[in-house]
Amino acid sequence: MPKGSSWFDRLAKVSARVTGQPIGFALAIFIVLAWVVTGPYFHFSDTWQLVINTGTTIVTFLMVFLIQSTQNRDTAAIHIKLDELIRAVQGAHNALLDLEELGETDLATIRASYEKIAAVAREELRKGKPDVGTPDVE
Repeated sequence: MPKGSSWFDRLAKVSARVTGQPIGFALAIFIVLAWVVTGPYFHFSDTWQLVINTGTTIVTFLMVFLIQSTQNRDTAAIHIKLDELIRAVQGAHNALLDLEELGETDLATIRASYEKIAAVAREELRKGKPDVGTPDVE
């Protein structure tokens, strides 16, 4: 793990790796089967049912945070990589760097500009013209 990783980052990465493998799924199946098999022994009691309900609720609750952490980290990495591509491509609009930090109104305005470009490009294609070039963004 990188030096700057917190204990939570390390835990989230390891948990995501383990639970995302076939062995993690097999372990979950084993636990459910063990619970089912013990049903007759515990006479299918309310406590027996409560054990699986409580266990799955706790695991689900904790996994929500681990999954969100993993998704946040992956999304941040993708944004950085896209920002680098925009920065490195000559003619790309540097104003598009860090778009994820803009508000909905600003994003809608930029999206509308690109929708206009796409509409013009589709019309040009219908006329048999090529779909290439770098038109100006309004």
